[in-house]
Amino acid sequence: SASWFGPRIPARLAWFVQESWAFLVPLALLPLGDGGCVAAWPNRALLVMFMTHYFYRTFVFPLRMRGGKAMPIGLCALASLFCLGNGYLQGRLWTQMTVRAVDTPADAARFAAGAALWAAGFWINLDSDHRLRTLRRPGESGYKVPRGGAFEYVSGANYFGEIVEWCGYALALGGALPAVAFAFFTFANTAPRAHQHHLWYRQKFADYPPERCAVIPYIW
Repeated sequence: SASWFGPRIPARLAWFVQESWAFLVPLALLPLGDGGCVAAWPNRALLVMFMTHYFYRTFVFPLRMRGGKAMPIGLCALASLFCLGNGYLQGRLWTQMTVRAVDTPADAARFAAGAALWAAGFWINLDSDHRLRTLRRPGESGYKVPRGGAFEYVSGANYFGEIVEWCGYALALGGALPAVAFAFFTFANTAPRAHQHHLWYRQKFADYPPERCAVIPYIW
C-alpha cells in the first residue's frame, strides 16, 4: 500500500501537476537562453521533441483520462521533482549550454534516424493510450485484453512507446549523457511496470496471447 505517501488527490490533477514542470521549466528558460543555442535549428528541434511529449502529458492526456485511480500526494511530489529536475536539465542544455552541431553527413544521418525513432515512439505512445482509453465501451465494466497496434507484440505498449521516444531523442542528440541518462531512467522506471502488467495479464486471462512479450518485442 502507498497510503503512507499521504492523502490521495484526483488522478487528472496529479498528472497535470507532476508532468507540467517538464514543459513549463524549458518554456521559462527560452527567454533567458543564449542566442547561439536558441538560434541553432538542431537545438530547437530537440527542444520541440521534449516539450511536445510533455505538452501532451500535461494538457491532453489528463483531459482524456477515463476514471483513473487517485494518487497519493507524496508520489505526485516525487514525480514532480523528477520532472522539474529533468525539465531544467534538458531545457538549459538546449537554451544555454551547448549547440548540437549537424555538420557532416554522419551527423545528419544520426539526427534524422533519431528524430524518426522519436516520432515512431511518440505515435506508438499516442496510439496505445487511445487503445487503453477505449478498451471498454460506455457502461461496460471488468478487464479486457488490449488489442491492435504495438499491443500485438508487447503488453506494455504505452511504456514501449516512451522507451522508443527517448532512445530516439538520445540518438538525435548524438549520445550525449543527459539524453542517454533520461532514456536509461525511462527504461528503468517503465520496464518493471510493464513486466508486472504482463504477469498480471497472463494470470488473469487463460487465453492471453502466448507470443506477446512484456515490453521489448520478441525479446522480453
